Amino acid sequence: MKELTSFEFRQLYLDFFASKDHAIIPSASLIPENDPTVLFTTAGMHPLVPYLLGAKHPEGKRLVNVQKCVRTGDIDEVGDASHLTFFEMLGNWSLGDYFKKESIAYSFEFLTNDKWLGLEKDSLFFTCFEGDEDAPKDTESAAFWMSHGVDESHIYYLGKKDNWWGPAGMTGPCGPDTEIFMDMGGEPCGPGCDPSCSCGKYLEIWNNVFMQYNKKADGTFEPLSQQNVDTGMGLDRTITILQGKSSVYDTDIFVDVLAKIAQLSGKKYDADMDTTKSFRIIADHVRCATFMLGDINGITPSNVDQGYVLRRLIRRAVRFSLRLGIPENSLQKIAQVVIGQFGEVYPEIGRSREHIIKELNLEEGRFQRTIKQGLKEFDKLEARMEGNLISGKDAFRLYDTFGFPIEFTLELAHEKGFEVDQKGFDEAFAKHQEVSGAGADQRFKGGLADNGEATAKLHTATHLMQAALRKVLGEEVAQKGSNITAERLRFDFAFGRKVEKEEQNEVERIVNEAIAAGVDIVCEEMSVEQAKDAGAIGLFDSKYGNVVKVYSIDGYSKEICGGPHANNTSELGRFKIKKEQSSSAGVRRIKAVLIDE
Repeated sequence: MKELTSFEFRQLYLDFFASKDHAIIPSASLIPENDPTVLFTTAGMHPLVPYLLGAKHPEGKRLVNVQKCVRTGDIDEVGDASHLTFFEMLGNWSLGDYFKKESIAYSFEFLTNDKWLGLEKDSLFFTCFEGDEDAPKDTESAAFWMSHGVDESHIYYLGKKDNWWGPAGMTGPCGPDTEIFMDMGGEPCGPGCDPSCSCGKYLEIWNNVFMQYNKKADGTFEPLSQQNVDTGMGLDRTITILQGKSSVYDTDIFVDVLAKIAQLSGKKYDADMDTTKSFRIIADHVRCATFMLGDINGITPSNVDQGYVLRRLIRRAVRFSLRLGIPENSLQKIAQVVIGQFGEVYPEIGRSREHIIKELNLEEGRFQRTIKQGLKEFDKLEARMEGNLISGKDAFRLYDTFGFPIEFTLELAHEKGFEVDQKGFDEAFAKHQEVSGAGADQRFKGGLADNGEATAKLHTATHLMQAALRKVLGEEVAQKGSNITAERLRFDFAFGRKVEKEEQNEVERIVNEAIAAGVDIVCEEMSVEQAKDAGAIGLFDSKYGNVVKVYSIDGYSKEICGGPHANNTSELGRFKIKKEQSSSAGVRRIKAVLIDE
C-alpha cells in the first residue's frame, strides 16, 4: 500500500481516470444550481443530473472529478473519529458508455495495482444486490469481481437497504450498486458479521452505482435507454485508511488546523476526550464555514436555508472555542490555515479570503453579543425562580428566543447549584425540530425526477429575468444563487439596495416582451473563451470544463448554463414577480412565477 498525502491521493485518482479517457471536470458549487431538493451538494452526481437523464455533456460520456460536499444530518456526531460536515467526494461517471464490466475493472485496478494504490486484494470485500421482486440478483457484478481473482467468500449479497440506489424521487433512474470494503482487522462480532455490520470490522471505501432501471409511476421497473455508472469514494475516509490512522482528524488533512487551535488555546489536542472533541468540532466547522463563505454562489450567515446552517456551524465553533479559552475573533485565523491548505486545489476560497475573514469576524461578534444577552436573561430567570429547578420551558426559551446554547444553561446552573429539567427541554426541542423539519423534508421528494417541463420553463424565465435586471439596474447585478421548483423560481443577486416597484414592473415588461416575441432558445457548445467573446454571461466560470453550453435567446439573453430549458419563449406563459426582499448583506432575492394564459 502506497504512503500518500491527501493532495497526492486526490491527484492520483484524477490521473488514473484521465488515463482511461475520462475528462476531468471541476468541482461544482456547494449550492446545487436550480435544485430545490437539497440545501447543499451532497454527492458528485447532483450537478450532473441533466446528463444522467440523457442530456449530452460538453466534455463527453466519461467524466471524473473531486466534488466539494456538505452533509449536516449528522452534525451532532461531529467530534467522533469519522463524522464531518464538509468532505471531498471522488467520483467517475459513464453516461451511456461503459457499464458494470469496465467499472469494476477500473475500480479493481486502481485499488490493487502497485502503480496506483497497491492495496492487498485479500483485504478487500465486496457486496452486491441480492435481488427481489423488482430486479434480479446481481450475479453479473459478482462474476466480474471474481474474474479479477476475488475469492467468492469475499462477496456478499445484500438487499435494497444496502445495495440499491434511487430513485431520488418517487420515480426515475435507479439500480443496483456494488460496494467495496476494507477489512480493518479484528475478529467478527458474531456469526452474522458481514460488511453491512456496524461493528467496525469492515469499512466502506467505494460505491459503484449502476443506473440500470427506470421506476415508473405505477411502481414497476423498466430498463433505462441510457444506462449510467456513478461512483463515489470519500477522500477523507479513504486517506484515513491509506495513512493507517484511526481517525480522519489524525490525517494530514487536519494536522495544520489542529496545530493552530493548539496554539490559540494553549491546550493539547489529546489532553482528554472533551478537549479532543472540542478541537475536532472547531476544525471541522471552521473548514466547512470557510468553503461555504468562499463558494462561488456567495453563501453568508442568515436565518434561512444554507445561511442558517452556516450560522449554526460558526456559532457552534465559537461555543467550543470559548470552552477551550480561545480569544475572540480567532476563527478567521483558523480559516486562514484552511485557505492556505486548499487554495491551490479550490482557487475560489483563495480569491474570497477577505470576504471569509470579514464574515467570520462579523458572525463571531454577533454571537458574542448573543451570549452576553443570554447571560442577562439567565440572571433575570434566576431572580424570579422559586426553588432550584430551571424548567424545560425556560431553558428552551433561552435557546429559542435568545440563541443561548443549552450547554451554557447547564454549565451556569451547575455553577449556581441549580438543576435543569433536561427532559422537558428535550421534548420542547424535539417538537421544534418536528415543526421546522416538516418543510425541509419536502426538499427530498424531487431529485433526479424533478427536471420536468415546468422547471425547464422557469429556468428559461430566470435567464430572461437576469438579463432584464442587468438592463434595468445595471451590470453590477450578478447572480448569487437560484432555486427552482415546479411552482416558482427564486433568484439571488448582488445589488446594494431594494429594487423599487417601478423597476420590478419594468423587469416584468421586458421578460413578457421576450415571451410574446416567441424567440427560439438555441444551445451551442464552445470553449469558455469563445463564450465570453460572444458576450455570454459566465457567472460560475470555475465549475465549467473546457467545453461549455451556451443558451441564447436572441436579442435578450446569452448565458453559459447546463440546462434544461424550454424550446421557445412562447411556451412560458406570463411572467410575474411575487416578492422582492433582502437575502443577506448586499444580496437581494426575487421570487417569481409563470402564469398559464
